[in-house]
Amino acid sequence: MFYCYILHSNSLDRFYTGITILTPGTRLKRHLEKYYGNTKFTAKADDWHLFFFFECKSEKQARKIEQHIKKMKSKKYIQNLKKYPQMTKRILEKFS
Repeated sequence: MFYCYILHSNSLDRFYTGITILTPGTRLKRHLEKYYGNTKFTAKADDWHLFFFFECKSEKQARKIEQHIKKMKSKKYIQNLKKYPQMTKRILEKFS
């Protein structure tokens, strides 16, 4: 199982989108522990929380969803993913 996940930091008021084979909770824990280094974007804040995630069938699907979300460059779009479940369904179908 692969995941496309979205983290949010209240202090930065920013989102971070990534993919992982780990559970999103485990990946969040690693970001908070600065497992990936002190120079990475997620090292800028200590208040990241898991905002949303997609369960994907493959790494290719997870990567396509991640790229789609990043290409949108929109906080509102990300917030709507959580607010409107039909968006999630459509995206999973589009990139299956």
